[in-house]
Amino acid sequence: MKILVTGGAGFIGSHLCERLLGRGHQVVCLDNFNNFYDPKIKRDNILTALKSPDYTLVEGDILNTKLLDTLFETPFDAVVHLAAYAGVRPSIQDPQLYQKVNLEGTVNLLEQCRRHDIRKFVFASSSSVYGGRTEVPFRESDNIMHPISPYAATKAAGEAICYSFHHLFGIHMHLLRFFTVYGPRQRPEMAIHLFARQMLENQPIKMFGNGESCRDYTYIDDIIDGVTASTENCNGFEVLNLGGSRTTSLKQLIELIANGLNITPIIDQLPNQAGDVPITFADVSKAQRIIGYAPKVPIEEGMRRFCRWLLEKHV
Repeated sequence: MKILVTGGAGFIGSHLCERLLGRGHQVVCLDNFNNFYDPKIKRDNILTALKSPDYTLVEGDILNTKLLDTLFETPFDAVVHLAAYAGVRPSIQDPQLYQKVNLEGTVNLLEQCRRHDIRKFVFASSSSVYGGRTEVPFRESDNIMHPISPYAATKAAGEAICYSFHHLFGIHMHLLRFFTVYGPRQRPEMAIHLFARQMLENQPIKMFGNGESCRDYTYIDDIIDGVTASTENCNGFEVLNLGGSRTTSLKQLIELIANGLNITPIIDQLPNQAGDVPITFADVSKAQRIIGYAPKVPIEEGMRRFCRWLLEKHV
């Protein structure tokens, strides 16, 4: 297949492109290399993929409709839409930016799929759509009408607009709700990466709340297994959780990072932050049934791998 991956130079996108290339697909990576974090990190992410003759890099923005018109003149078998402004806290500061990129950009791509009769569209959603619910595990049938951040709201709205295009135009859709993805190349502002760097630099870690909030952390290889299977088997309309299907408290997470780096952390405890949810926990039984998804890397092993990668970069 020839597959377009938007946001393909990012953390998840770069891993996905490499996996798809390894499975014999042609891959076009679309990324605008914005300054949400250092663009050089993304440049480094794609160095391996650039060596493949089946990989094409297109530098551009999903808001640029003229660019998309030109790009889609060459047909694709599938589109995997990962490009988005991410993060709960930044979205509270600039909700208009998140609305523009995450919603308008998604509609731009869906319109291209409609015009060019592209039959497969895989959309990266987020566990944040479940809002502040405490009943666990989270199931795809749960109500998502109460997001508690603009970022979460844009992802829930993105799911809704995707369904409308499926209903109206018959585009096959898989909407994948990612649960806190971590591993090598993780974005530098995400908690695991940020905490680890702060430990290495002997800086205090800002721990919001009492450390009892829990997350379902998902190792990057498991996420890529799920996205790849979804891309290759996208049929009908499905919403699927992709998570590790277990929870880890913030205190436990900090301890795992500290153990992986062999460092005693300095902790600065602060009040809870607006937009943070108390718990995430994925029921992945539907994804297992539909695409054979089965997370294999427990948080203990995943954290060891992440710390090894970071130490190699830090030295």
